[in-house]
Amino acid sequence: QVQLVESGGGLVQAGGSLRLSCAGSGTTFNFNQMGWYRQAPGKQRELVATINNRDTTNYADSVKGRFTISRGNAKNTVHLQMNSLKPEDTAVYYCNGVGPFHQNDWGQGTQVTVSS
Repeated sequence: QVQLVESGGGLVQAGGSLRLSCAGSGTTFNFNQMGWYRQAPGKQRELVATINNRDTTNYADSVKGRFTISRGNAKNTVHLQMNSLKPEDTAVYYCNGVGPFHQNDWGQGTQVTVSS
């Protein structure tokens, strides 16, 4: 069974930094793409950043220049370095993996709270 486990969330003051990590297990394949999405209270889940197996990245406009997504050295791992955090970045952040048959797998989410 595929599992994606996030870590690194927490409480930080505005202007601070956090680094999220996601580790996938239970697969025999490499995800074609991994990424991060977030969902704030009362809002829909939205894309934050993705990276594919050619290391092509994609970012939401709201995080460009502040967040950096990267692949880890281990198979099916991904990181999200978040700098210059703002209160509006507060959300539950979810790790996502897209497999070779375009199936989506999701982590349980990690809370990020940015205080003003």
